[in-house]
Amino acid sequence: MSGATHVIVLMVPGGTQFELQSVEQAVIAGGGAVLDYRAMPVPVTLSASRAVHNFWIDCPDEAGLSRRLRDLSDRHRVDLALQPRAMRTCRYRLAAFDMDSTLIDCEVIDELAAVAGVGDEVAAITASAMRGEVDFDESFRTRLALLKGLNAEAVEVLADRLPIKEGLQEMTTTLRARGMTLAIFSGGFLPIAKRLQQDFGFDEVVANALEIEGGMVTGAVIPPIVNREYKAMALQAMADKLGIGVEQTIAVGDGANDLSMMALAGLGVAFHAKPTVRAASPIEVTYGGLDGICYLLGSEGEFGTD
Repeated sequence: MSGATHVIVLMVPGGTQFELQSVEQAVIAGGGAVLDYRAMPVPVTLSASRAVHNFWIDCPDEAGLSRRLRDLSDRHRVDLALQPRAMRTCRYRLAAFDMDSTLIDCEVIDELAAVAGVGDEVAAITASAMRGEVDFDESFRTRLALLKGLNAEAVEVLADRLPIKEGLQEMTTTLRARGMTLAIFSGGFLPIAKRLQQDFGFDEVVANALEIEGGMVTGAVIPPIVNREYKAMALQAMADKLGIGVEQTIAVGDGANDLSMMALAGLGVAFHAKPTVRAASPIEVTYGGLDGICYLLGSEGEFGTD
């Protein structure tokens, strides 16, 4: 659609009632126009549980429309992403993901803490750190120290029963088919990230080491701590290694620890994110699965001349 300035991606979970004209009304309210719209394909394995529609629009007021779409999103529990033309036409080559509460539906350190008998204490610190209320490094040291003496078998048991986020397999399959390098940048633990790498074909993993001696977790930190700044540096370093610009990268996360890499990437996505992270990210997937990342990628020629 050659005259379009933006694309709105609408993702509707199965069983949710949503009127498509609500999107057009939001566009028109800001002086814009819908130039075209169409239903988009979704993986066969998920076709019964979501519907995706793209709207090609002329948008003179991006900020205003973004606010109206976010209101629609939260009122109807659907995902609406407003993407400028440049974001849709970029050829992304690297996608980096947080792990805990992004690729998997838990915080690993909280799960291990529950086994160690300090679950409530550690979970409270984790929640505060993910909201950006406390220093991540200090919170990590405190939480890890509380795991001292935990039998290392608990890590393997957890790795064998990880609660995977919906759409993970479909997302990794689609992104690999597009020739993208996939990475995990996690403030969690390396053994868990390695298991996801093995099971889902991630190319690179950056995560915190977990020191084990005599079959027990020591509770000691092995530097470096994979914090907010480290994740952003890892994204830049991997882009440099691949010989691509950082604008050709995607970064996906849910917590304050992910904000710097999301801001650095060409496409930063808040996925099932904390309120502070949602507020800081113009693109989010809150009600759908990880396959939602795929619908944010443009297709060749969708603007007619690109």
